Amino acid sequence: MKVLRIAMRRDDMKDITDEVRNYVEECDKESGAVLVFSKGSTGAITTIEYEPGLKKDFPRIMDKIAPYGEDYEHHKTWHDDNGSSHVKASIVGPSIVVPFKDKKLLLGTWQQIVVVNFDTKDRTREVILQIL
Repeated sequence: MKVLRIAMRRDDMKDITDEVRNYVEECDKESGAVLVFSKGSTGAITTIEYEPGLKKDFPRIMDKIAPYGEDYEHHKTWHDDNGSSHVKASIVGPSIVVPFKDKKLLLGTWQQIVVVNFDTKDRTREVILQIL
C-alpha cells in the first residue's frame, strides 16, 4: 500500500496517473488491478481527459449540480459551509479500480486518473493506492 499526500485548493483537480503508473510498475505483480481511494468525504477520484477545457468545465458543471452557497441541511448539523462539497464528492465517488497487464495500466489514450478536492477550503488530500 502507498499513500499519496497532495496539497489542493477548492475545486482543484490533480492528475495522479504517473504516480499510480509508477506504483504499479514497482509492484511484484505482472497483472491485476490497483485501487485508488481518496480518504475523506469531500474528495473524489475519477478519470477524465486532463486538458485545459475539461479542467474548467468539470467544476463549473459540478457547481450547477450542487452549488456552493445554497442552504444545505448539513450546514445546520455541523455549522459549516461544505454541504455542497459532500454532495459532489458522493456523486463522483471516493475510488476507482484500474486493471493492469504486463505492469501497464489499461487506460484509454486520453484517460487520466485524477483526484478532486470539492471542499470549501484548501486540503491536503490523502490518496491510498493498493494492488488487488
